[in-house]
Amino acid sequence: MCHDEVAANGWTSTPADAGAIFSDQSFISKAKPLPLNDIKFPFDDPTVAKTLKYVKDALHPETFNHSMRVYFYGMAITKQQFSEQAAALNPATWALTCLLHDIGTAEANLTATRMSFDIYGGIKALYILQDLGASKDQAEAVAEAIIRHEDMGVDGTITYIGQLIQLATTYDNTSIHPHVKNFGEMIHDTTRTEVSEAYPRIKWSTFFRASFARRSKSNLGAIQLILLTSPKKLRRTPL
Repeated sequence: MCHDEVAANGWTSTPADAGAIFSDQSFISKAKPLPLNDIKFPFDDPTVAKTLKYVKDALHPETFNHSMRVYFYGMAITKQQFSEQAAALNPATWALTCLLHDIGTAEANLTATRMSFDIYGGIKALYILQDLGASKDQAEAVAEAIIRHEDMGVDGTITYIGQLIQLATTYDNTSIHPHVKNFGEMIHDTTRTEVSEAYPRIKWSTFFRASFARRSKSNLGAIQLILLTSPKKLRRTPL
């Protein structure tokens, strides 16, 4: 694996504990308005274009819009909080991670296995991306991040895009992070409004709770995200 691929595909080792990254400060930098025009989505990348078509067919509209919001929120976070990583990260790798991070919740996949949806989804994403032309390193980086995107443990390390997908999905799902103070202020209100207008929530919190309930019934022994899918926390989100 060359050094360029490590940073471009988000393999850089990062603390698993987001609280350790931001320490006693809420954020490294105060969130500022970031227009969507300044956050480019790599529509022209061949693998991204094929994956976009795939997920539009496979996912519910609610989940697709969530995945797109996660892309823009993650890019805002990485640009404003992690400028060094932002300069090196390949937007296509990040886009693929966001588009496929919930592929395990697609109706065809939800009932296809008793595995946790994130683990099954990561494995599924690996094969999808290999078929759609992603490089081996890129496909594996995406799969790794998806498999760990609900692992909110604080011990050890995680890949950079693994931490970023946790931050961005948590922000869109609840705006509450168990280890980061004032997490709802991570994205500026203007940016959040613009992203939500481009990719409406379509009652995402309600859909998310119902999806979690279906997963709990079909994946009885699998790992479930209890903290961030708590109905009380979902009802508290201003998003």
